[in-house]
Amino acid sequence: MNEKQEILKEIERLLSYGDKSFSIDPNLLQYLKIEDLESIKRSLLAKVGVLSDENKEWLEQFKKYD
Repeated sequence: MNEKQEILKEIERLLSYGDKSFSIDPNLLQYLKIEDLESIKRSLLAKVGVLSDENKEWLEQFKKYD
């Protein structure tokens, strides 16, 4: 698997939610540079991090303390 394909798979995993899988047409790889794919991946990772922090904060209200 080449580097573009590996990054595309990582992007697909980031876009998948729960049991739902997400796939991107591999033919798009011919139009995207590695830098483009890495930028997309970084952006998704940043958004996942933000969502995770927000979810943690929201979940704190349900935490039971002894």
